[in-house]
Amino acid sequence: MNTSFFGELLQTISDRGRALLDRGRDRRGDTEARSESLVERCEHLLSGRGEASGVARARDILTSYAELTTGPRIAFFEALADRFGADSERMKAAFASWEREPGDKTAAALHAASEPRRQELFRRLNLAPGGTAALVHMREQLMDVLPNRPELQAVDDDFVHLFTSWFNRGFLVLRHIDWSTPANILEKIIRYEAVHEIRDWDDLRRRIDPEDRRCYAFFHPALIDEPLIFVEVALTRDIPEAIAPILAQARDTIEPEKARTAAFYSISNCQRGLAGVSFGNFLIKQVVEEICRELPKLSNLVTLSPAPTFAKWLKRERAAETSAVLNDADKALLANLDAPGWWNDAEKVETLRDTMKRAAAYYYLRAKTPRGMPLDPVARFHLGNGARLERIDWLGDASDKGISQSYGLMVNYLYDLEDIEKNHEAFAEQRTVVASSAVQRLLRPSLELVPIAG
Repeated sequence: MNTSFFGELLQTISDRGRALLDRGRDRRGDTEARSESLVERCEHLLSGRGEASGVARARDILTSYAELTTGPRIAFFEALADRFGADSERMKAAFASWEREPGDKTAAALHAASEPRRQELFRRLNLAPGGTAALVHMREQLMDVLPNRPELQAVDDDFVHLFTSWFNRGFLVLRHIDWSTPANILEKIIRYEAVHEIRDWDDLRRRIDPEDRRCYAFFHPALIDEPLIFVEVALTRDIPEAIAPILAQARDTIEPEKARTAAFYSISNCQRGLAGVSFGNFLIKQVVEEICRELPKLSNLVTLSPAPTFAKWLKRERAAETSAVLNDADKALLANLDAPGWWNDAEKVETLRDTMKRAAAYYYLRAKTPRGMPLDPVARFHLGNGARLERIDWLGDASDKGISQSYGLMVNYLYDLEDIEKNHEAFAEQRTVVASSAVQRLLRPSLELVPIAG
């Protein structure tokens, strides 16, 4: 169905329902109408059965919510947690029925009874025109207070549960972003770019207009002209080891047919309220299919990826009295990293190279979270997709951001179509970090090696 027509239809239903609500309020008097709280209106929405009035109530609730300041907003989240959980009496009755007569019917009733009421509330709110976007924004605001209000975690879990269904891969639409894409979308690409800042319109054009550049984004019918996630791709002859040549203002373009490598150099999530809903793995796989269909002679599908937590980890290792990866000589050498502008000193850069690459190999192959996952979030993403850690690129990003987060370190992940499923299973089942022999050799001999890819 045409999404514009569908939106207009919902708006018409909402307007008619709003008129019905307004007439009802007139009979009760303005004072009563004004005294009805946001939470009470949510209760009315859940108890109502009329479609038109329900859409109007949902719009009314979302409009009122948008006007809340921080304190009342938190109070509303507290009410969602305390008053809109599962109905305990209904659950007890359903559980008793299942105990008396176990079976599919009583199990289904128990499952329905155990669902928090706020999930049905969110579904009904979603019927309002613009409801999906409003709920995504509502979750963003909930995420802002979660660190200090862990008791609201159940509300966030319900958002993620529903968003995972609403933003199922089957609803996502892949669009090629180029210079002919509407300006309102291009503005959002500039704003949402999270890896390598897009400075201005000229910078954006250099990334999406030349024949050896590509950009793809996922969209959802309920969020018109709002990209969910996008990826930028450079077509090159060889596997890139630094970001500067890719982003350079003056560079030679190559004919796509002569490219042998497609390098995914930036992946940006656009909607913070959809954190925890996975789009990236679907995006990478579909873009790989698109590019390979267009350019069958490509032999390398790689990333040029940042290492966003490497500098933080290395600082801890340098400060530790004993380190599993750094000895005293390493720590003395790495003192060069404290010198202002060290990355502009060719001698210092070369002196640091071997020690930094060894430390990086340990960081990627050995450093783990308490759950046994790689420390690096970008590594978790690509390894989970079935990629292989292919190469460590020393000083691949000498920008201020690159120096700050990783001392300039970048890495390449390789997507080998024949090994993706095998690598994914190894990571999912055993947390195996599949890496090339070149990366494996960077570990010191005294450290036990993990299995080499291939």
